[in-house]
Amino acid sequence: MVRLLSQKVGEQTDRPLMQLLVLKYILVLDIHSQAVIAERLLIDAPAVSRLVDRLEEDGLVERRAGENRRCVRLEATDAGRREFQALERATEWLDEEARAQLSPGEFEELSRLLEKLQGGLLLRLASPPPGNNPCATARKDE
Repeated sequence: MVRLLSQKVGEQTDRPLMQLLVLKYILVLDIHSQAVIAERLLIDAPAVSRLVDRLEEDGLVERRAGENRRCVRLEATDAGRREFQALERATEWLDEEARAQLSPGEFEELSRLLEKLQGGLLLRLASPPPGNNPCATARKDE
């Protein structure tokens, strides 16, 4: 499915899928930290930094001051929002193609199971070991 999605995106933009996924995390999932994006994409921090560098060079993302000096907050620009539409259109196409392969009941069941799986995995990612995120705000009771 990733190959199909990449091909469909490639029909609309030369931008690599991974860069578009960074835009998705910022715009749709409201994730503005490079460290969290790296964790979610299952890649290392330097790889995300290179992706964000390129997006910033191309005027699609801005780095802004974060909660403390060691952190930055990523924000998509209007150009980034327009570029992200290529991924949205490709995802909508892939969704339609998947629906054509399954009955409505099968598709609903698949969607339910995928949401359950994703929710469980995201819960695991939401509670990293203490001290690993320099951008995290300390709790008052610590």
